[in-house]
Amino acid sequence: MSSISIIGVGTMARALAARALAGGHAVEVVGRDAAKAKDLAAALGGGATAGTFGSAPAGDIVILAVPNASAVPVVAQYGDALAGKIIIDITNPMKADASGLTTPDGTSAAQEITKAAPASAHVVKAFNTVFGHVLAPGRPLDVLFACDDARAKASVSTFIESLGLRPLDAGGLEMAHWLEGTGLLMVSLARHGVGDFNFSLGVNVLV
Repeated sequence: MSSISIIGVGTMARALAARALAGGHAVEVVGRDAAKAKDLAAALGGGATAGTFGSAPAGDIVILAVPNASAVPVVAQYGDALAGKIIIDITNPMKADASGLTTPDGTSAAQEITKAAPASAHVVKAFNTVFGHVLAPGRPLDVLFACDDARAKASVSTFIESLGLRPLDAGGLEMAHWLEGTGLLMVSLARHGVGDFNFSLGVNVLV
């Protein structure tokens, strides 16, 4: 089992922390608002702890569960405290009206986070194609992920499986742009073809 630090105290942070605790992981919750982080850790139970924002995360895996606009500044603020860590970027860089991505073609939020992170850290794009409220109940869902480092991929794949989810490797980090586009597509589907946000995206293997 791994030690997981989650930076953020919102819906996704709570859902991922709950599933990580159920999977037997040690979980540290970190937020700019220390009181909110402590309250979330207490509500989660299971030995969850509250860390100090800006200090070296306790976890080997650090999940960025913050708004996309905050992700790069947060990583830059942590600086060398993230050296050697696996950083999971779950953000979706979309415009407020969900009419497109805020990142230009040829790059992604995950790749911009990589530029801000220490060279020894490895960024993995994951969980951005799963809605938090769908993740929370413990359903078996597919999680698409992308990364350039084989060891980081293996670690995150194992972590995803430990949450009762199915990891699906989408390739190198250049695919993060398309995963982020998929997140945008899901919001558009929720507003149009599906009609609500109570759905998940998955892959059926045909035999």
